[in-house]
Amino acid sequence: MISAILIFLGLALVFGLLLGFAAVRFKVEGNPMADQIDNILPQTQCGQCGFPGCRPYAEALANGDSEVNLCVPGGHEVMIHISEITNREPKEMEEVPEAAEGKIVAIIDEDTCIGCVHCIKACPVDAIVGATKLMHTVIESECTGCEKCVPVCPVDCITMIPIEPTLQNWSWAEPDPTASTRPLIEKFS
Repeated sequence: MISAILIFLGLALVFGLLLGFAAVRFKVEGNPMADQIDNILPQTQCGQCGFPGCRPYAEALANGDSEVNLCVPGGHEVMIHISEITNREPKEMEEVPEAAEGKIVAIIDEDTCIGCVHCIKACPVDAIVGATKLMHTVIESECTGCEKCVPVCPVDCITMIPIEPTLQNWSWAEPDPTASTRPLIEKFS
């Protein structure tokens, strides 16, 4: 009995050493530049950059396979940070809808929904909840307004609606860095 235990412990020791060696020898390291870029991206996973999420976009940037100006939610500030990290020239941001339009969210007509789960699979931020053959609904606070759920709905029960500003969701508009305050100063001088 004792010899069997010693043999078992010896085999466990050998396998432990082999696993430890394999862990060191075959260690997969991430790209530190991709990690740095991923940390500054907004993590909305919206797909507006053409990639399925922020991490794939960060990896493409680190490999030099993508442009620095594709992150619409991050805007100009994130683009500048990406340019600094990758040592590439900043570019003008792609055209973005006017801020006056405000935030939009998806709304599901619950009477029409057939529970096909296509919208759940298409949502990059898991803002849609429901189950197969049961009604789905949108968590408005999680919806980024990316509209990826709209084209996949076979019964067209998803519409995008603007969120009206209230005291709970209103915020200051981002300042326009290109706007000059000089005419305003001269007007009151």
